[in-house]
Amino acid sequence: METPSETSLHDHRVLVGNRGEIAIRIMQACCKLGIPFTAIYTPEDRESAHVRFALDHGKEHALYRVSSYHDANELMAVADISGCTSVHPGYGFFAEDFRFARRVTKRDRKMIFLGPSWKIIRELGDKINTKRLARSLGVPTVPGSDRPIYDEMEAENIAEDVFDFQLQQGIEHPLVLIKASAGGGGMGIEEVDDIDQFRSVYRRIRNYAARQFKDEGVLIEQRVTDFNHLEVQIIGDRSGKNPVHFGTRNCSIQSTGRQKRLEVAPGFDPTVNEYSFDSDKVLESIVQYSLTMAREVGYDSVGTWEWIVTRKGDPFLMEVNTRIQVENGVSARIARIRGRDDVDLIAEQIRTGLGEPLGYTQEDITFDGVALEYRLIAEAPDNNFTPWVGTIDRLRWKEHPWLSVYTQVPKTAYSIPTEFDPNLALAIVWAPDLNELKARGLTFLNELVLQGHNAAGEPMENNIAYLKEKTGQILKF
Repeated sequence: METPSETSLHDHRVLVGNRGEIAIRIMQACCKLGIPFTAIYTPEDRESAHVRFALDHGKEHALYRVSSYHDANELMAVADISGCTSVHPGYGFFAEDFRFARRVTKRDRKMIFLGPSWKIIRELGDKINTKRLARSLGVPTVPGSDRPIYDEMEAENIAEDVFDFQLQQGIEHPLVLIKASAGGGGMGIEEVDDIDQFRSVYRRIRNYAARQFKDEGVLIEQRVTDFNHLEVQIIGDRSGKNPVHFGTRNCSIQSTGRQKRLEVAPGFDPTVNEYSFDSDKVLESIVQYSLTMAREVGYDSVGTWEWIVTRKGDPFLMEVNTRIQVENGVSARIARIRGRDDVDLIAEQIRTGLGEPLGYTQEDITFDGVALEYRLIAEAPDNNFTPWVGTIDRLRWKEHPWLSVYTQVPKTAYSIPTEFDPNLALAIVWAPDLNELKARGLTFLNELVLQGHNAAGEPMENNIAYLKEKTGQILKF
């Protein structure tokens, strides 16, 4: 790995525009690179370990209180007071907001947005535009329209094609989604399981879209229900010329709300599990498709290409996430750069974002073993993953050379802020093979101590038992 230029990096200061575990990992990466940082916190987060980390490891201007992580004006004010030259948004909040990224780079006191350029975020953040770009490059996407449809006959023809495709896939009960193209947040979406119902539902959605969004445009898509969710980890430097990949992940174990709970890298393992397709070929294809798109747009930061793979082994691009993701560490854990096993994708994002060249090619990246990430969450999986509210009394685990745990939960009692998701920790487990990975994962979970109580004195709810149950199913289709 190339040694960064000391002067260029050390002249910068990073505003950590996030909270909790990801804020800690951004600060740790800054410390590793020798870059000063400024962190922020809200009153609800005053007990978070990310606050303690900033005080312990930062220097002057290391920590400021804000009223909201969502207030761009406050973040800009903190950046100006502390002399920050760049902003790392983490994930969530402003991470994929091209308007925020544009503001950071175009304000009177210009800064660097530590993510892709705002134009790339805008281009790939539009799912319709992403689908259109993918199709122009021969990248397979979920069957359906790649633009709003305003003509009823055209919409019905597309729906018939989608139904036919699913029947060819061997899907017994095909479904088509009819969506208001200007909608969002789950509004204006209905499923159709019979082409004879299509026209009436199409008209209903079109009329709804006209009333609610002043736009009658409708999207027609396949409703895929039996698939694995895979991801390809990409990074490029500011030249945008030679992006590389850091392998694949399988994120198919999710809550009822399609929220990830357990991620594994690489995405399939044919040495232990049987698949009805050539899994190595599928993984290679989604990697190459992802790199093709990254090269086309000049991708210049960390990003994730999200895929679905059907039971027959057909891959389809879902979307591109133009940010660092929660599960970046599980990809880093199996990666080696010129044999070194200390890969840190957040540090790489910061280093290259501040102008350093990538300094290595795809040939320099190798992979070793398998890894999984557990998301430890205060929730009740048996009750539709309902978040649990209360105080964490103890969170302890045994140290192992194959284990890394990231958490904002302090050693003292910690009341979970109700303003945010009740994510408590991420645990990353590595092993040389899948069977050993499962054994080590269960060892960690069995040794883990996670205790707490709510206002009524009742013991806490958590997802440890759920994670134990799902460990035996990893990388199965």
